[in-house]
Amino acid sequence: MKILVIHQVPYRKISYHRGVDHDEHEVTYIGRPASLRQIPADLRCSLVPLDEDDDLVAGVTARVRPSDGYEKVLSLSEFGILEAVRIRRHLGLPGPSESRIELVRDKVRMKEALAGSGIRHPRFVSAPPPCGPLPWSGKTVLKPRNGASSDGVMVLETAREALSVYRKLADPGNYQIEEHIEGDILHIDGLLQDGVFVELAASRYVNKPVEFADGLPLGSHQIPLTGAHRELAREVSIALGIEEGCVHLEAFHTADDELVFLEVANRVGGAGVVTAHERGTGVHLPSHEIAVRLGLERPPTSAPSGRYHGWLAFPGHHLPAGTAEVTLPPGLAGHPCVDRLYVLPPGRPLTAHITYQEWECPVFIEASHTDAAELGRFLRECADAITVVSATRKPALLRSAA
Repeated sequence: MKILVIHQVPYRKISYHRGVDHDEHEVTYIGRPASLRQIPADLRCSLVPLDEDDDLVAGVTARVRPSDGYEKVLSLSEFGILEAVRIRRHLGLPGPSESRIELVRDKVRMKEALAGSGIRHPRFVSAPPPCGPLPWSGKTVLKPRNGASSDGVMVLETAREALSVYRKLADPGNYQIEEHIEGDILHIDGLLQDGVFVELAASRYVNKPVEFADGLPLGSHQIPLTGAHRELAREVSIALGIEEGCVHLEAFHTADDELVFLEVANRVGGAGVVTAHERGTGVHLPSHEIAVRLGLERPPTSAPSGRYHGWLAFPGHHLPAGTAEVTLPPGLAGHPCVDRLYVLPPGRPLTAHITYQEWECPVFIEASHTDAAELGRFLRECADAITVVSATRKPALLRSAA
């Protein structure tokens, strides 16, 4: 099979070679030069670099033709799945429509598609009237319709304040307004094949993704999978027409034990989700997704650990440009819950953008325990005990909001 991979997600996060035999198939990676440098030098494949300032679709379609004979286009990035629709069309290949993909990219279209499904979700408006109130009055969220990693998300104390901020935005059409739901946030991660979940796991966040964007640590840990988790994932996939590939679904878990849909992506979860899932279940989600999308046999699995797994990431994007100074509790690296501890080497510059990558965060912990509640308690204690400050200008220490 001749396969074109639109390479955007770091190679070490996907490990394409685990899902497709590069000696058996003809694989071409196309992407930015920095991304292509991640491809292992001994991997049998072809590399096609894009210019740094290329529009993704225009850059790819300028370099590949229908006569090249590609049989599949593989795109696993949040910011490439819609573009891949246009590239497949250019190459004359079948695949989902733009309107179908928009249901997992556009947060307005996503919730509009849930109308009549019985799935509870936050009330929202895509374009409020020039004057007049919102249908609710309390805490309100402004978020980009096509965003990720909570970048650009704002939580305002009242609907009136949110409207005021919305009307001052330079690009209000790219935002939506929704009511704030009180409760913990869960994420449900799995893999669909022929419209059926063949993998599924549930996790509870430590702090909230929007708080990570504001400078607080973020983590999650696996919890027992319930029938309610399964049913929500199944109903959402049906309502949005998701039939194959990985799913990363977020939902509120309210005080009255109700699950309220937040949003969903048709791709693998970020941060430590892949590692936690593989250690807990023996299934490497990206390679299994690759096999499913290419119509290949799913790769072998390893033995489940019998433990609940989780992760905790500390941000650095909010600190002044420079390096970080990290303070860890004594003995953390040897703690029985800690599977792996990453600390950014002294002198390594902080990234200016939001990142959950363990090799870019000032501190990143992978942890596990036989008891989900104990694992959650440990991660919350770490969120409170670890400090990350600028080595050049030291602001107030981070404190968990948990």
